[in-house]
Amino acid sequence: MNSTSHLDTPCGTKTTQPDILPRVVIDFEKLRHINCGLGRFSLYLAQELLARPDNCFEPVFFLPDGCDHYFEATPNANYSSIKVRPWNKESFQRWVRPIGRYFHSGDRPAIWHVTHQTSKYLPFDERIPVVLTVHDLNFLHMTASGDQPERIRKRLARVQKLVTRATAIVTVSKYTATDLAQHINVESKTIHVVPNGLTPPAEITHNRPSWAPNNPFVFSIGNFLQHKNFHTLIEMMKHLPNYQLVIAGKKETSYGKKIIQETYQSGLTSQVLLPGVVSDTERAWLYQNCDVFVFPSLTEGFGFPVLEAMQCGKPVVMSNRTSLPEIAGESGWFFHSYKPVEMANTVQDALRAFHSDPQSGARSQQHAAGFSWQAAAKGYADVYQTVLEQ
Repeated sequence: MNSTSHLDTPCGTKTTQPDILPRVVIDFEKLRHINCGLGRFSLYLAQELLARPDNCFEPVFFLPDGCDHYFEATPNANYSSIKVRPWNKESFQRWVRPIGRYFHSGDRPAIWHVTHQTSKYLPFDERIPVVLTVHDLNFLHMTASGDQPERIRKRLARVQKLVTRATAIVTVSKYTATDLAQHINVESKTIHVVPNGLTPPAEITHNRPSWAPNNPFVFSIGNFLQHKNFHTLIEMMKHLPNYQLVIAGKKETSYGKKIIQETYQSGLTSQVLLPGVVSDTERAWLYQNCDVFVFPSLTEGFGFPVLEAMQCGKPVVMSNRTSLPEIAGESGWFFHSYKPVEMANTVQDALRAFHSDPQSGARSQQHAAGFSWQAAAKGYADVYQTVLEQ
């Protein structure tokens, strides 16, 4: 049996701690989809947790096969891993858990971190405290969604089940925390807000894509889904004749087909460029060379593209909905209408205001710099420590 002693822990608090650090399993299963939002969240949070010099826990990464290479370049990377297997899914484990609960495991984890509200994985041992991260409840706010009431009810029920199982809840924005409390019974549990971080800005790239616009251009990015509201930008461009528009992102969707069709019907194929998914270098070039970034999305749990554009010192015009005003702070401009003329006027007003103030770019960059993965990792480490001390 490990002996215990009272001592100052690496996190600076006094507690009773075993000789071996408590094991915290963190679900990074989404690394299998490295180019999606949750995949990037998993990568950057994992790397920064490993880089922390004062963790009060042993990180155990729940990983798909072949994903350990993401951490080979992380200095002093010290972690163990559990590999994702089909029988790890809750749909299987819930049937065998009633038997398994009678078998004591001496090395069971101290915490299991469910890193997103769509996860299919929970600890087998129901005694293990769970930290749950909720990124958004976007499915509740899809104004033109095909979701039927019964489907929405089932999705809410799945989130409710995770929240009920959780010991601690984390959201990535204050907006999501409020949204969660309004639609889910969180009981008396504290909701911790830990904003996502930004990766360091890309180096200036002079590799201009062969398809890049020849004129000053407006830029937007995202997968072509209904809530991104990209179709409002097409008609807007008729009132910005001196600019081209680039919307980058996966367009092989039903909504993407609609955007392509509207572009042709509007006669704007030379003014509106839809390059599809772009490389990291191409994306960096677009951020660095656009005249203004626009983001008309109707529902966002966080809104990375807004901060990525600000990081490059660009004016940003976005929806005034969900988390976007919170994330942008005082450094953005907002669409208060989706009528084409009014949207174009808002973009022109933003450009004039931005260029009339020499400090606008620097303020945008300073605002974006307030979001770091280092701060996010500290936030999660603090939540782990709070749970460990309970």
